[in-house]
Amino acid sequence: MKVILDAAQIEQTIRDLTGQIVAVNCGDADLAVVGIRSRGEVLAQRLAAQLSAESGKVIPCGTLDITLYRDDLNSPEGLAQPVVRTTEIGFDISDKIIVLVDDVLHTGRSARAAMDALIDLGRPRAIRLAVLIDRGGREFPIQADYTGYSSDAAPGELVQVRFIECDGKDEVIIE
Repeated sequence: MKVILDAAQIEQTIRDLTGQIVAVNCGDADLAVVGIRSRGEVLAQRLAAQLSAESGKVIPCGTLDITLYRDDLNSPEGLAQPVVRTTEIGFDISDKIIVLVDDVLHTGRSARAAMDALIDLGRPRAIRLAVLIDRGGREFPIQADYTGYSSDAAPGELVQVRFIECDGKDEVIIE
C-alpha cells in the first residue's frame, strides 16, 4: 500500500479543484454540483461548500445513484445483487451547468452511466466532470474538465479514496 495523498494534500487538492471550477464558471448563477454515489457524493459536498463560500451564494448540491445505468448490471461475472440507493437532487437540473463529481476517473464507465442518469432527470446546459484522481486507462472517450491529481497507478493496481465521513480518515492509496 502506498499513500499518494494524505489529509492535508486532499484538502489542498479540493481547494485547487474549486479554483479550477471558479476560473471557468466565474459568476455563473446556474452552477450546481452533483456527486456520484458514494465517494463522489462526499467530494461534491465539500466542493459545493467551498464554491458557496468563495462565490458568496449557495451552490446547490445533489447526489446521483448510477446503479441501474451501469453497463455491467447484468454481467455474468456479477456475483451479488446490486444495491440501488436513492438519487437526491432537490433542484431542477434543466439549463444549469452541472459539475458532475466522482472520486476516481479510470475507464470512464461510471461517468458515462452518470451522464445517462442526469439526462433522464432534465436537460442541463452543460455537464462538466470534476475528479479527485485521474488514473488513466480509459475505455470510453471521456476526460475530466477539472482534475485534482493524476495518478501513475499500474493497470493491475487499485486506487482507493478514503474520506473521513465514511472511512474515518482522509487519504488516497494505491494497492
